[in-house]
Amino acid sequence: MNMALVINKTRLVLIQGDITQQATDAIVNAANSGLMGGGGVDGAIHRAGGPVIMEECRRIREKIGRLPAGRAVITTGGRLKAKYVIHTVGPVWHGGRSDEAETLVSAYRESLKLAVEKGLKSISFPAISTGAYGYPLERAARIALATAMDFARGDDSLQEIRFVLYDSYSYQVYADTMRELTPKPEG
Repeated sequence: MNMALVINKTRLVLIQGDITQQATDAIVNAANSGLMGGGGVDGAIHRAGGPVIMEECRRIREKIGRLPAGRAVITTGGRLKAKYVIHTVGPVWHGGRSDEAETLVSAYRESLKLAVEKGLKSISFPAISTGAYGYPLERAARIALATAMDFARGDDSLQEIRFVLYDSYSYQVYADTMRELTPKPEG
């Protein structure tokens, strides 16, 4: 099950699946500020990719300290099909009164910019912050898709931006949101 939309020269694709199985140039890890693995997507990526990812995360942390929410860094993909993992920290949901939306936009935008800076052509995102961080899925989907669409309008170097949704409910929310955000043809 997948759905696609082309903006400029970039395909935005929705699929239901496992982020660790994506063969895009990079997959995005919904990391925590400590960059030391954890549960959910973060734990799954570290388990699938092996210890080399953790070792690079440790070196990054030694250099910069904790990664602030809304920022992104890149490591190798280790044993993953993806060549790279872009680690970004999404916001913890506090009811929408603590700049969560701006932080989530930044997490997506910084990840996309990092992919372009590295010369990558494809990237896969999970639904950042919607698990343990409690961000409401409908709001997060709107931010994720609107940010990706906006980025694709201004930069045509990425060939594919993929959103990998873990379950059918998340996929449906993203699909409905993509339909809402897609401009209707005039006429």
